[in-house]
Amino acid sequence: MTYSTPKNIVNRTIYRVIKMITANDLKTKGIACLEESLAHQPEAVITVRGKESFVVMKIEHYHYLREMELEAAHYEAQQDVAASRFSKDSADQHVAELFAE
Repeated sequence: MTYSTPKNIVNRTIYRVIKMITANDLKTKGIACLEESLAHQPEAVITVRGKESFVVMKIEHYHYLREMELEAAHYEAQQDVAASRFSKDSADQHVAELFAE
């Protein structure tokens, strides 16, 4: 009997959602393989010799992830300002301090 642990549930969910494409499928089917895999999901994993090696995604999903990354950086900067973790030094002064450490 197999018990469902949180890790098992997450792993099953990930592999059910993210389509795996073998390098051989990509080689033989070309872009059609990618189009088929990305028709109903934003990303797919390409495996090489059974090992996950690359992720391909729709450009819209890539732009979304980049936007989320920039929003996270902006939020972190706001938190740093609120906590007074910043310097009013010039860029040259800041670089000199970094190299002095």
